[in-house]
Amino acid sequence: MSVDRNGGAGAAVPGVGRRRLMLLVPLLVFIGLAGLFLMQLLSGRDSTAIPSALIGQPAPQTHLPALDGSGLPGLDTADFAGKVTLLNVFASWCAPCREEHPVLLALSQDKRYRLAALNYKDKPENARRFLGELGNPFAAIGVDETGRTAIDWGVYGVPETFIVGKDGRIAYKHVGPLTPESVRASLLPEIEKALAAPG
Repeated sequence: MSVDRNGGAGAAVPGVGRRRLMLLVPLLVFIGLAGLFLMQLLSGRDSTAIPSALIGQPAPQTHLPALDGSGLPGLDTADFAGKVTLLNVFASWCAPCREEHPVLLALSQDKRYRLAALNYKDKPENARRFLGELGNPFAAIGVDETGRTAIDWGVYGVPETFIVGKDGRIAYKHVGPLTPESVRASLLPEIEKALAAPG
């Protein structure tokens, strides 16, 4: 059988296979990504428990000035020694920080540990207004105007809460707003572990 030069019987249509492949590749990529997301969703892992390279490491050297007009000290790494500290990263412009604030007020009632704050990229007058409206659970507030210290701590965003053990090492990190459920399920058991650990 002869091949017709004008694409008659027996002639392959150039590019058809390539076009099919170009359509198939994005579909396969989408299916693969959807499968990964579904596995993550169904895994039961706590999405707020983002692994941190700093867990078990000494807390980053921190020397932040106090929030003007708060009457409280700033944030200093030396103050972590010998006591368990909860360090909350917050900002007045952060809506989830406002949502978690009643939880922090409740946590501040337990005097076995110290609740301190890192005020992230905020205006002092706004931070003071925020605490004036909602109440101040903190024993110390360090102002991180540039966000540089938050980077040292590996902060993804606000709010975040760290537990620093009596040995000055980071024992736990919670990403996102604290809720009564997350405190009961995750934070309080980690606090108890840190309190029981040698200093």
